[in-house]
Amino acid sequence: MNTLATADISLTSWPRHLARPDKPAPFLPMNRAEMTALGWDQCDIVLVTGDAYVDHPSFGMAIIGRLLEAQGFRVGIIAQPDWQSAEPFKALGKPRVFFGVTGGNMDSMVNRYTADRRLRHDDAYTPNGEGGRRPDRCTIVYAQRCREAFKDVPIVLGGIEASLRRIAHYDYWSDKVRRSLLADAKADLLLYGNAERAVVEVAHRLANGEAPRDLDSIRGVALFRRVPEDYAELHADDLDSADEGASRQPGNIVIRLPACEQVEQDREAYARASRVLHRESNPGNARPLVQRHGDRDLWLNPPPIPLSTAEMDSVYDLPYARAPHPSYKDAKIPAWEMIRFSVTIMRGCFGGCTFCSITEHEGRIIQNRSEGSILREIERIRDKTPGFTGVISDIGGPTANMYRMACKDPKIEAACRRPSCVFPEICPNLNTSHDDLIRLYRKVREVKGVKRVMVASGVRYDLAVESPEYIKELVTHHVGGYLKIAPEHTERGPLDKMMKPGIGAYNRFKKMFDAAAEQAGKKYYLIPYFIAAHPGTTDEDMMNLALWLKKNRYRADQVQTFLPSPMATATAMYHTGVNPLRGVRRGASDKVEAIKGLRQRRLHKAFLRYHDPDNWPLLREALKQMGRADLIGSRPDQLVPAHQPPGTGKAAGTRRPLREGGRAQRFTTKGLRMGK
Repeated sequence: MNTLATADISLTSWPRHLARPDKPAPFLPMNRAEMTALGWDQCDIVLVTGDAYVDHPSFGMAIIGRLLEAQGFRVGIIAQPDWQSAEPFKALGKPRVFFGVTGGNMDSMVNRYTADRRLRHDDAYTPNGEGGRRPDRCTIVYAQRCREAFKDVPIVLGGIEASLRRIAHYDYWSDKVRRSLLADAKADLLLYGNAERAVVEVAHRLANGEAPRDLDSIRGVALFRRVPEDYAELHADDLDSADEGASRQPGNIVIRLPACEQVEQDREAYARASRVLHRESNPGNARPLVQRHGDRDLWLNPPPIPLSTAEMDSVYDLPYARAPHPSYKDAKIPAWEMIRFSVTIMRGCFGGCTFCSITEHEGRIIQNRSEGSILREIERIRDKTPGFTGVISDIGGPTANMYRMACKDPKIEAACRRPSCVFPEICPNLNTSHDDLIRLYRKVREVKGVKRVMVASGVRYDLAVESPEYIKELVTHHVGGYLKIAPEHTERGPLDKMMKPGIGAYNRFKKMFDAAAEQAGKKYYLIPYFIAAHPGTTDEDMMNLALWLKKNRYRADQVQTFLPSPMATATAMYHTGVNPLRGVRRGASDKVEAIKGLRQRRLHKAFLRYHDPDNWPLLREALKQMGRADLIGSRPDQLVPAHQPPGTGKAAGTRRPLREGGRAQRFTTKGLRMGK
């Protein structure tokens, strides 16, 4: 069957499963008693998740569960089960159609460990923030327990952990290349990206008696299968050839990535695989990919077709309870507390930042909700969410200001293979108008009972400067004193590896922001945040960034060290020392300096916190080694003092005395203001 044959099937076009007249459940059941109360003797689908069950559209399992419920399936939830045995996975009985397994809203390793590989002791997606309620690589563990519980029930993987580990990938925490999650979990199917369309089709076809191996026509699906005889292969696995499988040919084409065993041993092969995968990410022109794992071929269909506005509305209009499951009683779930009064207006990001995994999961094409759907959700927050005081805490998405932005020409969009629409410059084919977003802001402010609407999502400042009216609207009505923004660095070397604009774009935005604040009679501040130890960053780059911070009187209280998340382009740079943004060929690849040593990573972090007395000894030593001892001293243009003042460098909260008449602005990279 043609891979694209089912691409146009909408979410609402499937006939309801068995035409069941069941009313929506108050909450999807988490135990047998709740199933009995609903009149169920068996679940069609059981979803297993590493997060607490919060019935809200910011939580992936709630979306998938409610979507499948709307299709007529009886769906149960097993949230954060004890994984020591298979018994907790039998709590709802044997599902009739399949188990759906996810690690939750975050990759479980990112959730449990810091960028320094230290264990986190809290978990924002767990009642009372308790850590340790999910295992490492929990998607694998959960899938294996599901198989032990009911060995003949199909297992379908999804969520960001599965999405970002769909091929052989570098795992930072074990410092090695691991197989596709599908292989390690021994599941039947893996759904990647925005999986609504795929999971609905999978559910209906499995319920109708098809086997998982028959579902090889669905976009966004990965499975093990042989390459069909009517497909021609383009070999991107030959590192001695400049041909990376980019040529366009008629007929059924599949691109062969370097094999799992090859990328384990050969870092250039890993960089080539990363480059090809990211190039084949536009749903308009992507082709299937295949990667050998041992004696089997892992087959990845092209990415999902983005949801239309009508489909997005249908997803967000589902009957969510908009609260944690009652079994948690009065326990606080930090992630829920953070988003309970916020509204997602779009998905996706066309920025293409190499350190970020949003694009690999949600795609580069923006998927928008209608104004009507957004306004209805705000009314539901007002009417149904306890504790609402009239303040919408955020209205945005992965980026605050990409709402309804798209390529001006659908044909160009379908053919484009650029990794970013805004780097190295904003594409002339991109519609950067903020008019729709401004109109939405104004309508939201008019909703009865709404006193204030905040924008807490990160603003893409190189887009914002294209619309002075947007900046004025933002500053006048939607900033609560501080606005977080992400220049990430000041130096061109690391910025090019990040695919971020130069600091000049930030300076232009700041000038417009300050002018708008002054005109509105407000005292507002930008909260810039930066990344330490990103691939392609030198010690000198970090020194220059520290000098910029001091010159502009910024003091970072918390800093972000680069964390190599699975499948990100910057992670490929970190692991391989090769730049996959350029062609990868044996002996002719563009090299990248990766910051791996603990001392150098600490040094880069210390430069961001140049004002912390604890860091002064390390910085003094480094500056001397760099031949920049001229930056050691007490002058305003020098970075650290020559001597350790008494009483400093011991307590974490020690503040450096300010020179007379001076005032430094303090900020955190998480956007939370600390001190003065």
